[in-house]
Amino acid sequence: MIEPNVSAAPLFPWRHRIYHSSGLRARLGEYARRLQVSDSDLAEAYDWMLANQAAFEEGDAAHPRVMIVSLDVEKRIPHPLARRFYAMLRDELPAKLIPLYGLNWPTFKDRFARAWEQWYNILINKLPSHHLRVWWLRMGGAKIGKGSSVWRHTEILGVNSLTIGDDSCIAWHCQIDARAGLAIGDHVAIASHAKIIAGSHDLAAPEFWSVSGPIYIEDYVWIATGALVGHGVRIGEGAVITANTLVSKDIAPYKIVGGSGAKAMGERPRGLNYKVGGKGLFTLFH
Repeated sequence: MIEPNVSAAPLFPWRHRIYHSSGLRARLGEYARRLQVSDSDLAEAYDWMLANQAAFEEGDAAHPRVMIVSLDVEKRIPHPLARRFYAMLRDELPAKLIPLYGLNWPTFKDRFARAWEQWYNILINKLPSHHLRVWWLRMGGAKIGKGSSVWRHTEILGVNSLTIGDDSCIAWHCQIDARAGLAIGDHVAIASHAKIIAGSHDLAAPEFWSVSGPIYIEDYVWIATGALVGHGVRIGEGAVITANTLVSKDIAPYKIVGGSGAKAMGERPRGLNYKVGGKGLFTLFH
């Protein structure tokens, strides 16, 4: 067993990180059973990850936010159990992590994916063909359900980490950043000029490390014109984000929020059963 290297410099020099969950240490027993190891062995492996910057704990010490390094370092982790645990945490994210660049196949695939999405943003998203746009996104790795549409002039980053359910619509002139993972449910309406941003930077670090987190938008959510949804946020089923609202925290199901701080303004009824209908007779013009 490789001992934790707490006193020496971290194995990984980066603090580029992506949010996984909160209070992970309290759930180590559950992960230990899945990995078929003892609780103490997994706790030791997790401490090794923290000491070597493969994982990070931030915020409230009693219930910290846990992040993992957003570069895919699995093959460079010498600790066998830490390597397996890192891979498990990585695979629970709805995102494809950035490879360690070099003359290798993962780098080639990542560069090809980025070129594919740039062609979408420069040219394809302006073409009046819903079927071509959706085909291009799916070929780039996006998972898009039946009857869903992305209207013209909407830019998308991280196409291969984008998931959209059935009968959902992203209107025109939106900016969609899915690089840390964006999971959109069924019957979701995202109005024009909305922004969904999956990452930021560590302003307290001279190195300007990237800080990101997956975004989950559940069924029947309506995000109105000009709203901005920040990284690491979950918007519960049926919630409404009113126009020009900044969302930087989780929103409970069926809540209507708006204004400074996304304050609660009311609630929607349960049992929603409408169809968004973003695809139809006039799709050509969208």
